[in-house]
Amino acid sequence: MTETKKDRPWLFRTYSGHSTAAKSNALYRSNLAKGQTGLSVAFDLPTQTGYDSDHVLARGEVGKVGVPVCHLGDMRTLFDQIPLAEMNTSMTINATAPWLLSLYIAVAEEQGADTTTLQGTVQNDLIKEYLSRGTYICPPKPSLKMIADVAEYCYTHVPKWNPMNVCSYHLQEAGATPQQELAYALATGIAVLDELRPRVAAEDFPALCGRISFFVNAGIRFVTEMCKMRAFVDLWDEILEERYGVEDPKYRRFRYGVQVNSLGLTEQQPENNVYRILIEMLAVTLSKKARARAVQLPAWNEALGLPRPWDQQWSLRMQQILAYETDLLEFGDLFDGNPAIDAKVEELKAGARAELANLGSMGGAIGAIDYMKSRLVDSNADRVNRIEREETVVVGVNRWKEAEPSPLMGEDGGIMTVDAAVEADQIARLTEWRDQRDEAAVQAALSALREAAQKGQNIMPASIAAAKAGATTGEWAAQMRVVHGEYRGPTGVSGAPSNKTEGLEDIRDAVDTVSSRLGRRLKFIIGKPGLDGHSNGAEQIAFRARDCGMDISYEGIRLTPEEIVSRAQEEGAHVVGLSILSGSHMPLVEDTLARLRAAGLDHLPVIVGGIIPDEDARRLLEMGVAKVYTPKDFELNAIMKDIVTLADPQKVAAE
Repeated sequence: MTETKKDRPWLFRTYSGHSTAAKSNALYRSNLAKGQTGLSVAFDLPTQTGYDSDHVLARGEVGKVGVPVCHLGDMRTLFDQIPLAEMNTSMTINATAPWLLSLYIAVAEEQGADTTTLQGTVQNDLIKEYLSRGTYICPPKPSLKMIADVAEYCYTHVPKWNPMNVCSYHLQEAGATPQQELAYALATGIAVLDELRPRVAAEDFPALCGRISFFVNAGIRFVTEMCKMRAFVDLWDEILEERYGVEDPKYRRFRYGVQVNSLGLTEQQPENNVYRILIEMLAVTLSKKARARAVQLPAWNEALGLPRPWDQQWSLRMQQILAYETDLLEFGDLFDGNPAIDAKVEELKAGARAELANLGSMGGAIGAIDYMKSRLVDSNADRVNRIEREETVVVGVNRWKEAEPSPLMGEDGGIMTVDAAVEADQIARLTEWRDQRDEAAVQAALSALREAAQKGQNIMPASIAAAKAGATTGEWAAQMRVVHGEYRGPTGVSGAPSNKTEGLEDIRDAVDTVSSRLGRRLKFIIGKPGLDGHSNGAEQIAFRARDCGMDISYEGIRLTPEEIVSRAQEEGAHVVGLSILSGSHMPLVEDTLARLRAAGLDHLPVIVGGIIPDEDARRLLEMGVAKVYTPKDFELNAIMKDIVTLADPQKVAAE
């Protein structure tokens, strides 16, 4: 009996990066030594949104959700002693993708690598940033042009690189149904290919189509999620053949990486998340036809804060056990011909085709951004409602809440914290870099970059030249802002109540009563200070507060504390709510409270929501915050009742 030839396993990745380039480099080398087979780089929010570490908006954000990379020196340090010619590197970067790829290429050349052999991916998907993640800089059309610049440049100069990774991951995190995730991601791919087609010779276009990859999400309904992946495979093949005439099946292959769903990870009984992560991984590995090319898993404690190296190692071991200890890779597709699977796949494809046609009638993904955003907010509201009503069971959250204390938490609270001194340290290195570089060469390179952008040329050659000259992330992005302007994405929250007000009668009556005492409608200001673009929580609070009859003010992401306080003063706020999920809550809340005091508004109750450790929550309450909410506070109606109580002048007078 001949031995069965096993399939090669997918790439094992761990999404990581924090504090500084040096500390992240040490983590990467440690992970590679443990058997990780590809790097997946997380950048901090200033780097993602095109600000240097010393910018006012970067305060409190440096090194929190990823590594700060301000210039070529940081990129050198990040990949010190890691041979880029031998690596497969995924960089989760979007608005500043042309710049970070330029820095990567510059470092690879310094290492002596042949850039035509470099392998990896830049995410480079701006449309999902407008819809869900919020790290955009420029308006959609020039942003789409920059995406195409990267793809065109890579095709010629870095042919093994994936220049664009259509990211549906954050669409599901924002509440997308499987059909919406399919349709919105495929519409993004279509928008990019339509932009690219005129740029290359017709005979080269199929190969360029073959470089477009996807980054998807896998939720807990793992049979549906597996069927979604099979639907993705069929629909992408269909689009490339019918819309673009790509004849070679090799170039029509749906190539994707995955991170399983972080939205479903719970702060309550967080040890249960290990099982969730495993089950979600099965959705993207069991079916050979739809198996991921690369998998990165969150850690069990990501609903609590930044995972420690041991937590990431545990998730890596989960992948290795499935790939090397089980017999999964010895078989063909386990689900071909299964009638239940086939029926579900066809149902998902039909729904996605209908929604794609709908988007097409609006001018495609670019023209339908406002529509898609509002649909995601609605879908997420439905998801939250189902959990609140226990129609969707979440173990440890709305059922079986009693539990033994977790021994995994430990003395450090089960998470890693970034030293507050990291920011000052990074700024000091940035200042030293600026002092030591050839300023005339930098300014000449930035001038050439701006001219290339103004003339509509491909910005990659000028970006690489600026990287080598010593320009910074903030300086590169400033040229794009000057040429193309900045953009404020839609919030998806309209002023009119939805059709989801059933069951809110008691709270609506309470809002009416308190509004009468106040002499006008209860005014609730919701603000997102800093650079955190995860807006789902703020949107759902605004959505529910509006449906409860409050006068809400929510302008979206990326506001300074100064802007939030000005709005509170101008609009006569009764309660101020701050949403911060990036870990920068302490400095941003402290700044906001100080500005409220200076404006004579320290009587206004301030509530704060985010991924906030218990010790930080205690400190916030001591500083004067009225209420602190974390993911375990999923019952929005309870939060609404708190807001009404905080705004009630009779209650305040009684106290």
